[in-house]
Amino acid sequence: MPQLKATPASALADEPVHIRATGLPPMQLVTLTASLKDERGNLFRSKAFYKANEAGELDLQEAPSLGGDYVGVHPMGLFWSLKPERPFRRLLKKDVMSSPFSVTLDIYNSVCLLESAMVQPSASQVVQRWFRCPGTQRVQIWEGRLRGALFLPPGEGPFPGIIDLFGGVGGLVEFRASLLATHGFAVLALAYFAYEDLPQLLREVDLEYFEEAANLLLAHPKIQGPGIGVMSVSKGAEIGLAMACFLKQVVATVCINGANAIFDFPLKYRDLVMSPIQSFMERMETDVSGAVRLFHYRGDPRDKANRQSVLPIEKAQGQILFIIGENDQSINSREYAKQALEQLKSHGRSNGRMLVYPGAGHLIEPPYAPLCYASRNNAGSLILLWGGDPVAHAAAQEHAWGEIQMFFRQHLTQTRSQL
Repeated sequence: MPQLKATPASALADEPVHIRATGLPPMQLVTLTASLKDERGNLFRSKAFYKANEAGELDLQEAPSLGGDYVGVHPMGLFWSLKPERPFRRLLKKDVMSSPFSVTLDIYNSVCLLESAMVQPSASQVVQRWFRCPGTQRVQIWEGRLRGALFLPPGEGPFPGIIDLFGGVGGLVEFRASLLATHGFAVLALAYFAYEDLPQLLREVDLEYFEEAANLLLAHPKIQGPGIGVMSVSKGAEIGLAMACFLKQVVATVCINGANAIFDFPLKYRDLVMSPIQSFMERMETDVSGAVRLFHYRGDPRDKANRQSVLPIEKAQGQILFIIGENDQSINSREYAKQALEQLKSHGRSNGRMLVYPGAGHLIEPPYAPLCYASRNNAGSLILLWGGDPVAHAAAQEHAWGEIQMFFRQHLTQTRSQL
């Protein structure tokens, strides 16, 4: 009688799962599948073909997939290769506190190319993937004009504080903040447009809004000062880099696939207004999937006419870590990070470094999240190409997540001991 066992059956979303099968016919070819429905009912599936050993056993930590959505030894491949049944859907956990993602694992005693209700699995198991640990507190933030959610780890603290910024997806995205809180950080997931009474569309970036968020975080009794970190991606990483440049409260900044200059909308801070670099609609390209590649869409920060729009990274007092996906199809992020580091060096500064991940795309998420190759923009009118090779992207997510935590631990806890 075949049995399928995944341990732990309930775990954090960034923790690996050990998948094994026993009781199979010796040397049997089998199909392993994973499926989950998000909170909107969108179905995500993956599959891989394996061969049992002479004892009728299968261990995904040792056995290679022979085909399907990935090939080779990838113990978590069924998770990171999940694909939306309806194209261009991005898997995003909305309610991080009260429910996990439930992933159903099935094994079939044959090679099943097509899903069919007529074929029943030989064995199944449901795996729960949580985005918070027991004792995590979620505090809704509605102070002045600030909108967000603060995640506090269990215990008295004080904890290193981080502001978490996403990009053009808009709204309040909480899954990364809640996961970081499971690792001992107090994290403010901050919305800045398309949420509650905030502007529906982003027309300008007011850096004082983000300064207010930094001050709110530092004023909290469970936050360890004297400085905070910023975790940021895409448009959020452009804002995160601006925070590093202008806000003394920011001592450690992670920029995932962002720009080194102001694009699309002006940035305002007190009396300063930085105009965006011109973009060129005619340089948009359409991928074979129908998604739009924005890689060549933006003007060049190195052009003399654009120098006033380049962020003064040499003013940043804290440490900056650029996380770069070399297969980013949305932003020329490697070039922008390179320019930023050269700018630092030309001013005798060495407080920035870059991690480059070959094959990784634009949306580098926590480990085991499926690659989102393309998805609809916030307005829903355009399908945007993000890029990434699934295997390389998965490896990048796993490595970068550890590097990000080490970076914040080093620079947020060190500042306290230096006082």
